[in-house]
Amino acid sequence: MTIELVDGKAGVAHISSEDKAIIHQAKFSKSDVVFDWGDAFKCSMSSSNRATIGTGCASIQGLDWHITSAESVTISNGSQGMKRNDIICAHYHCNSSGDTGDVGIESVELTVLKGTPNATAAADPTIPSGKILSGAVDAYQPLWRIPLDGITVGTPVRLFTPRGALWDSVTQTCQLKFQDTSSFVPVAYGASNTITVKDGLIFVDLSSFRSTVKVGNFTVWLFKAGVKPSRTVNLGCVANLNGATYGKQARWNTDGSVTIIGGVGSSDIVQCFQRIIPVPDGVEFRTPLRID
Repeated sequence: MTIELVDGKAGVAHISSEDKAIIHQAKFSKSDVVFDWGDAFKCSMSSSNRATIGTGCASIQGLDWHITSAESVTISNGSQGMKRNDIICAHYHCNSSGDTGDVGIESVELTVLKGTPNATAAADPTIPSGKILSGAVDAYQPLWRIPLDGITVGTPVRLFTPRGALWDSVTQTCQLKFQDTSSFVPVAYGASNTITVKDGLIFVDLSSFRSTVKVGNFTVWLFKAGVKPSRTVNLGCVANLNGATYGKQARWNTDGSVTIIGGVGSSDIVQCFQRIIPVPDGVEFRTPLRID
């Protein structure tokens, strides 16, 4: 039978991890997710061979897992004159017939995928791409990159952006500010300088301005607060030039800023207008982790 009331009483135990993975992927995302909870898996090097991962909550391909007390993993020694990247991952495993223990028992643990040493440039190791719902018994969620230069361990690099609580994500807003209000003089009573994401749509509301400089492709608006896109989003035509017969296109960058394509002249009056576009496939919106 292929239809099931997953959360209903059936008289027997019937809710499987597969059920929950399917529903979580459908509700939230097929992507791996780290939530903004606890220490959000903060990573610190307690020694040159030991990385400590703080508390946090996440989902790997729809299966929820968490760390409620700091965990540590071992980083292998580097080699003199060689560079290397190691990746700390969450490793999902399901016991198969070749394992010891009961078949089908699932678990998650932290593991380190060791990179290949190179004399000139380090590269990340390949992350195995097993799909749990397709029957893979192993899956990996990358969390941190640990760079090594010779025997020196560098600063850990975060490979995820914590996602806020669901009720904070119904309407997601990016607040922008002008890069320089003397170079780009905003009009009086201008727009809100926001990009809002809601119901699968992106609402662009940029304020008009007068340019006092001549620049090419230029980041006129900088990120101030809110969310950033996981990939660059082409916003299309967002403005007209006063007295000209052509408009200006823009792109929303992964650092949250907005770039005018083609630039502006030293006396241009850029008349922005509201624009609504669909969210491109595969683009997600995340709130940067605040470090106090």
